[in-house]
Amino acid sequence: MRPMLLALMLALSLAAAPDRGMVVAQERRAAEAGVQVLREGGTAVDAAVATAFALAVTHPIAGNLGGGGFLLHRRADGRAEVIDFRETAPASAHPRMWLKEGRYDAALHHDSLHAVGIPGTVAGLHRAWRRHGRLSWARLLAPAIRLAEEGFPVSPTLAESLEAFLPDFRAHGPTLAQFSKGGEALQAGDLLRQPDLARTLRRLAARGPRDFYRGETARLLLAQMASEGGRITARDLAVYRPVIRKPLRGSFRGHEVLTVPPPSGGGIVLLSLLNQMEGDDLAALPEPERLHVMAEAMRRAFADRARWVGDPAFNPALPVARLISKPYGAALRQSIDPAKASVSDPGRMTFLPESEQTTHLSVVDRRGHAVSLTYTLEDHYGVKRVVPGAGFLLNNELGDFNAGPGLTDADGLIGTEPNLAQPGKRPLSSMCPAILSKDGRVALVAGSPGGRTIPNTVFQTVLNVVVMGLDAQSAVDAPRIHHAWLPDRLDLEADRFAEGSRKALEAKGHRLGERARTGVAQVIRRRADGGLEGGADTQRWAESAAVGE
Repeated sequence: MRPMLLALMLALSLAAAPDRGMVVAQERRAAEAGVQVLREGGTAVDAAVATAFALAVTHPIAGNLGGGGFLLHRRADGRAEVIDFRETAPASAHPRMWLKEGRYDAALHHDSLHAVGIPGTVAGLHRAWRRHGRLSWARLLAPAIRLAEEGFPVSPTLAESLEAFLPDFRAHGPTLAQFSKGGEALQAGDLLRQPDLARTLRRLAARGPRDFYRGETARLLLAQMASEGGRITARDLAVYRPVIRKPLRGSFRGHEVLTVPPPSGGGIVLLSLLNQMEGDDLAALPEPERLHVMAEAMRRAFADRARWVGDPAFNPALPVARLISKPYGAALRQSIDPAKASVSDPGRMTFLPESEQTTHLSVVDRRGHAVSLTYTLEDHYGVKRVVPGAGFLLNNELGDFNAGPGLTDADGLIGTEPNLAQPGKRPLSSMCPAILSKDGRVALVAGSPGGRTIPNTVFQTVLNVVVMGLDAQSAVDAPRIHHAWLPDRLDLEADRFAEGSRKALEAKGHRLGERARTGVAQVIRRRADGGLEGGADTQRWAESAAVGE
């Protein structure tokens, strides 16, 4: 798991007129592409699709054609669904595939073409458009095609990121050629053109997913797999399908909460956290006491995630209803000692490493429909390999599967059954797109990248709005904490908390750590007057932007 680069500080939030639309994303050009779609009468899904494809060009660290994710859609009338376009394991996958000569091999698990899952982004976005779009498919891909063909000036943030990963790119010629200038680092202001990616996008605009899974783009991907020892076959691509799922539904202080079900554990964690906080007057607690209760709730929710959650198609006994129930949340809350931190027991369970590099976008349209979409390549730039001739990066998402049967240890390997690799299985995720509504209208659209920090980031954003009464930008800007049960450490964002709070937490038994940042929240909140306000997390990723109609 690689740390994120520090983002430049920039306060940026645009409010839209009442009952208009808004897009909040991790890169401004992509957000503007989505808002233009809204201005032309497109739906929230149309805008999300246009933004997501544009991010595949302008935010290559996580925006993607070669990855996967989850799209949560809520119609103005309250009907909702999740489109699960998570990557799947190829037919040759098996629980011991990360072992080499009987020993666990981390490079095989995370840095090789064996770690590439069957990409779901193109199929998932197309499925969403077919169900809920109004504008033409080609129109939605047009901004991405233009940005890839004509290029765009590299921002200081992107330049810093590309330079940091230049040594990794040097190991793969097509990646180096696409993201460097003659083998040297691109500088801020340099034009980044991606002609191979533009040609792929043109094929997708003309032929849809058929090209990606059965056509020329599939041929280019399979040629790479054959030449570099990857596992994905033509049949693996041909049989991939996104899954339409019912969202998890919960409630919190007068709001309905919609979020994603397994194979993501993020929704279960979020609802568990909110249920544990239901009865507390958190706003009245001094900061150390509030942080202690929140951290202990995180510890318990993540312990359940590790114990129970995996692809539901392979885990039919997964007790989702119990884990997200109010009585169970209340019981967990009762187990929290206000004076003392619990102790996480690595003998019971632990966690797999999960990359923090994902991206999220939130959309509300003028009709009141909303989309919360999180998708990823897994690690920064995925497996660092561009498909030759196709111009898109491949994921290393199968690194989210457990290391192998019986490999659980105190150093972070796990070998528990629910998340072992199997053919066609979707690896466990922490992605947590969420939509809150009140009195029948969308009240908050939220999400974040950040690996295992994702549900904790969304949880704290919801608390900041619903409990603390903050506006969208203030809710996003507020400092964050993170606890994931194991390692048994409470991480605080560096230089964001008072020394007195730190000492009080240590006195309760918390082992403290520091993070430069936790998540990159992208939030839309409906004000009391009916207008929309955006919260773009520019403190943690400078290119983030909230753009209204």
